[in-house]
Amino acid sequence: MVNVNKAARGKHRWVGFQTSEEEFSRAKCEDILSIILPNINWRLFDLKTVNGVFKGILKIPLEEYDFTLIAINNEDSLETLTSSGKIRLVRERLALK
Repeated sequence: MVNVNKAARGKHRWVGFQTSEEEFSRAKCEDILSIILPNINWRLFDLKTVNGVFKGILKIPLEEYDFTLIAINNEDSLETLTSSGKIRLVRERLALK
């Protein structure tokens, strides 16, 4: 099996977000994201509770970054908090370590 070199993988961004809903699950989050980001190749990584608030990390292609931020922030129950090219930085900022 041949590995794809780093340059061929494409650039991406990690977006940290939170929800205002008290009852939230990974399945519900994926359903919401598939509706608001229909033509984007996204992937949900972390979804954890921190001090009673659900926080998550989403991986998106760099070229879809601006649209994704607008779409998430226009959703009533979701709000973006931070983003970076490195997941480690987003995890630190959201206290998900």
